[in-house]
Order: sequence, then C-alpha cells, then structure tokens
Amino acid sequence: MVDSNTNVALVSGGFGSEPRFGLALSPAMRVFAAFFLYSFGLGSIFPRLGEIQRGMGVGEGALGLALIGTAAGTLVSLTFASRLLERIGYRRALLVLTPMIAVFFAIASWASGPLMLFLCLVPAGLCIGVVEVVVNVEADRVEHQLGRRIMNRAHAFWSFGFFAAGLLGAGISQLGVSPQLHLAGMVPVVLVATLLLLGRFSPAPLREAGTTEPEEAPHFARPTWAIMALVCVTLSAMLLEGAGADWSAIYMRDVFAAAPWVCGLAVAAGAFTQAVMRFFADGLVERFSPVLFARCLLSVLGCGALLVTLAPTPALALLGLGLMGVGTSGIFPLAMSAAAQRVDRPAAVNVAALAQISFVVFLLGPPLLGQVAEHFGVRTLYGVCLPFVLLSLLAAGSLGKRT
Repeated sequence: MVDSNTNVALVSGGFGSEPRFGLALSPAMRVFAAFFLYSFGLGSIFPRLGEIQRGMGVGEGALGLALIGTAAGTLVSLTFASRLLERIGYRRALLVLTPMIAVFFAIASWASGPLMLFLCLVPAGLCIGVVEVVVNVEADRVEHQLGRRIMNRAHAFWSFGFFAAGLLGAGISQLGVSPQLHLAGMVPVVLVATLLLLGRFSPAPLREAGTTEPEEAPHFARPTWAIMALVCVTLSAMLLEGAGADWSAIYMRDVFAAAPWVCGLAVAAGAFTQAVMRFFADGLVERFSPVLFARCLLSVLGCGALLVTLAPTPALALLGLGLMGVGTSGIFPLAMSAAAQRVDRPAAVNVAALAQISFVVFLLGPPLLGQVAEHFGVRTLYGVCLPFVLLSLLAAGSLGKRT
C-alpha cells in the first residue's frame, strides 16, 4: 500500500508486485496524476489534426472515418479489459500502457492516407480502453477508502491534462514545428512523467470488504438496463466532448480562418472550463444532488452547443466551446460513480459496461460527424447534437437511483 503522505521519496526498482521507484504520493494524488498523464498523452494529437488532415490531402469525411480506428481499438480493449487486468494487474497496465498511447499517436502522425491513419490509431485505442477502466475503478476504490468524493476531482485532472496538451500543441503549432516532431517529443515526456509519478502505484483494496472478482471475467461486459439508463445520461456529454476535441481546431480554421494558435486554443478552451468545474463539482454534488447538478450541467451544455452552431465571431465560438466544457464536466464522472457503486456485479464489470458504450460514443460519434461536416458544414455537426442533450435531460433521474 502506498504512503499516506505526499512527501517525496525517490527510489529505484522494477515491475515487481511492490512499487519501488518514483515519488511517494498519497493514494488520491496518485489517482489525480494517473488521470492527468493519461489525458495529456491522449490529447496531444487533437490540436494537430488539421495539419495532419492537410498533409494527407483529404476532407473531413475521410478524416472522420480514419479517426474511427481509435474507437475500434477502444471497444475491443474495453470488451476484454476485466480479463486482461486479472492477468497483468492494474499496476503493470498503467505503467506500460499510459506511455504507449503517446507512442502510437506519434506513429499515427506519419500516416500518408486515411487507411494508414486508421490502422495506426487502433493500437492507441487498445491502450486507451484498459487505462480507462484502471483509472476509474481505482478512483472509486480510493474514494471509498477516504469516505469522501474524489471522482469529479479526478476527472478534473483528466481535463487539466487535455488542456495542457491543447495549450502546448497550440504554442508548438504557432512556432511552425511539424506534428510529427511534436508528437515524437511527447513520448519521452509522458514516459518520464509516468515513471516519476506512478512508479510507486499500488492498487487500492476492493470497495466492499470481502468482495472478490469472479474467477473468469466475461469477454463482453454486458450492460444491464440500469447501465443503459446511465448511457443515455452520458450520451450528449460524450458526443459533444468528443466533437469539441476532434473538430474544434478545424472549425476555427474553416469557419474563421483563424491562426494556428487560435485553433489550438479552441481545443484547450473546453478542457479548461471542464477542468475548473470538475475540480469543484464534488462539493456541489454533496450540497445539492446528482440529479439536479446533472440537469443544470446539461442545460449549459445545450446553450454552448447552440452558441457554437450560430457564433458570428471567433470570440463567441470560444465562449460556446467553454460553455460546452462546463456542461460536459460532471456527467461522465457522476455516471461512473453510479455504475461503480452498484453491487449487482463487480465494480470493474459495471464500469467496463458503461465505458464500452459511453466512451466509444466519445470516440466513434464525433468522427462520424465528419460526414455531416463535409456535406453540410462544420458548424452543423454541433447543431445535430442538440436532440441528444434533450435525451440526457430526460434520463438524468437515473443518477439518483442506487442498488
């Protein structure tokens, strides 16, 4: 078990059962670090998608289909995540696969066409799915240990990581550095940071005393009706969060002919407001209720998407993206907490079942929206998401149900 203080102690060691290298952080701080590094590696490619698209010489539709490679890998990975984690363990998965996300994105930046980009993104998705399950289950277990909510704050650090990647990408793009050199440079940065911050990671105990995982985890984490209701809650947030990540830079470029740093800033804007709201969301959830808080966020999300669809100036478009960040901030963490707290099945299985659908919507839906962007304009893809916001509002009551 990791140290309970945040004093720094640097030691050396290997991949044994006991952590023997890295900084000694509290369990909560190590969870926050895991979320940050995961999204920092994941978010590095999005500010450069416009340049990668131009390098391949393809339209939005072809780029969108290529980006499905990440979703395909993630779906396969989430399907088998529980069984894989039983074999290799949470610690080894986190330390190895977090840097590998950056590695595969660096390789993907060299793709000469959509098919090659698709094939390069599949292994990145395989890594993403496993890490997604690890960090969310670990956050829930640590939350239970501490007796207070940290899930939303953990996801705030995910957003801070995405914001940092977007801001860094904006600056590097403005300097004229190629996407290939930029993403290659991210690999050693993520690797060193992972070993330093997560080298002493050790999984927290199971949430319920005496609970054990099944001897053989299912190949497919079948969603129950309760999990499907939570999927409906997360649907619009995941779709618009993914749309903001995938298309905001291209939106600013095509609609307003914005400079490279503004395009990168568009990716960072939503992540920053999302991070700030998530950082304070746990206190708001405790003060009010998950259902009321979710409905307020979904209302803001709808206003942001509408503003991006109609924005006459870059400043208003950035404001709309910022509102979308606020609106998406707490929906997925609230649903993850609700899924992990159910006792009908092991937490890892319920988390995987929710993530299999919700997280793939985040990766699969926005690329498919590239077809809308190519035929009807990049503004329109945000407008077509508005009906899903209404669906999420109607299903938000399921966040208040516990078994």
